[in-house]
Amino acid sequence: YELIKNEISMEDKKYTSFIFQDATENRKLLSEFEHNKTLVSLIYIDNYEELTSTEDETALPLLTAMIDRKLNNLAKNVNGIIKKFEKDRYIFIFANEYLQKIQDSKFEILNEVREISVGNMIPVTLSIGVGKGKDTLSEAFLNAKAAIDLALGRGGDQAIIKDGEKYLMFGGKSSEISHNSRIRARVKADALSEIIADSDRVFVMGHVNADFDCFGAAIGISKISTVYGRDCHIILNEVSSGIKSIYEAIKENDKEIFSRIINTEQAEKIFTDKSLLVIVDTHRSSLVESKPILEKAHQIVIIDHHRKNTDYIDRAVLSYHEPYASSTCELVTEILQYIGRRVKLKQMEADALLSGIMVDTKNFSVKAGTITFEAAAYLKRNGADSMRIKKLFQNDLSMLKVKAKAINEAEIIHQNMALTVAEECGVDSFVVAAQTADELLNVKGITASFVLCKYDGIINISARSYGDLNVQRILEKLGGGGHQTVSGAQIQNTSIDEAKNMLKKALEEYLEEVN
Repeated sequence: YELIKNEISMEDKKYTSFIFQDATENRKLLSEFEHNKTLVSLIYIDNYEELTSTEDETALPLLTAMIDRKLNNLAKNVNGIIKKFEKDRYIFIFANEYLQKIQDSKFEILNEVREISVGNMIPVTLSIGVGKGKDTLSEAFLNAKAAIDLALGRGGDQAIIKDGEKYLMFGGKSSEISHNSRIRARVKADALSEIIADSDRVFVMGHVNADFDCFGAAIGISKISTVYGRDCHIILNEVSSGIKSIYEAIKENDKEIFSRIINTEQAEKIFTDKSLLVIVDTHRSSLVESKPILEKAHQIVIIDHHRKNTDYIDRAVLSYHEPYASSTCELVTEILQYIGRRVKLKQMEADALLSGIMVDTKNFSVKAGTITFEAAAYLKRNGADSMRIKKLFQNDLSMLKVKAKAINEAEIIHQNMALTVAEECGVDSFVVAAQTADELLNVKGITASFVLCKYDGIINISARSYGDLNVQRILEKLGGGGHQTVSGAQIQNTSIDEAKNMLKKALEEYLEEVN
């Protein structure tokens, strides 16, 4: 029953009436409406080009037929309709009442397709975007499009449901799909060159607490801008401990590069409607170095290698977002090789770019592909020196003692994961947590590590893994993000013990989701 309340006034007195009305039929109709609401899903084969280039031509029709069969069985099981509209793309339509069934299976279709084998050396992976609309089918389709874009931006092999502003994510077990990006890099380089040429000046910024990859990529973009005769300014409000060494080296050895660095207040005074803003090493509006400049910018370019998050910047006129890449410095180095004019890098510029690649690849041991080594070779030819860069990575003795103590006190959870707290790490908390997490992965039997470090009321969490555990999805539950094997998060207004419990709870939730 539904209670209907009415208030009336008569002769300076107020009367209230209560009416109980049978709402069974209305609730039944509403339930049927929700169940029968049409959902739209887009399904893409992530690595179709790689499959066709490596697969035997005689086996390719069988492979595609088996994929089609798996997807048709999915549609049949939920009384839906699936239609292939391109060689590697499908549209899938089904009723809302069956969505829970698919969710309960944790989108088992991802595993079923990955296990298809007709001699193919590369496993087949799918990306799925499901859109729910409040009122119209067009709204559901737009949500499905946003969901599939997010799934692809996060490396593929996963399903994402978008319901209004809410996202639900499943899968994401495989590493990012590596593509041969030379043509793509050339196209992006040409487009970026045109945009720079059409602007009056260029501003480049990364994320807060800039690291070597962020700062090196910013220097690379500033070099491209000067090649096209445009003044470029690197927005940096605070010099984090992570880049202090290279910042001081530039300040001492290259006044011209150092003069490009300004803060938000200085940038606001000279930023115009024709100015171009290039954002490097992040795509999230919540993490940019200067939110006022982001809001002011009409032309935005994004260059990033992190797996896509839900609060991505959607106003970019050009986005070079490749989660397969080792680092943003690798992407910027690719652009440098393909822009229409010959570039001669300065020694510090080459060092800055190579240092970003070396840090994010852990000295070429993580996510380093053929393109990574080619980018490094290009930088070496342009004057980068590994020994100079190695000196930039040196730690002082006090930091080594903090890391050693944290490693010594690490606890083992879930049999093969290490969890510890780095105490008294001061302003270097972000760097200490990251380096300690890296060191813990060198311990035999450890496949994932989590390190907490507190400074100035903020708890930094660094997570690392060898890939079996997706640390990005774990730390996303705490507001962080990153990559499948390297991720981080920051928590405010809490204690270390509370943060540890939050992390353990997020880890438990993730393990329940994937098992």
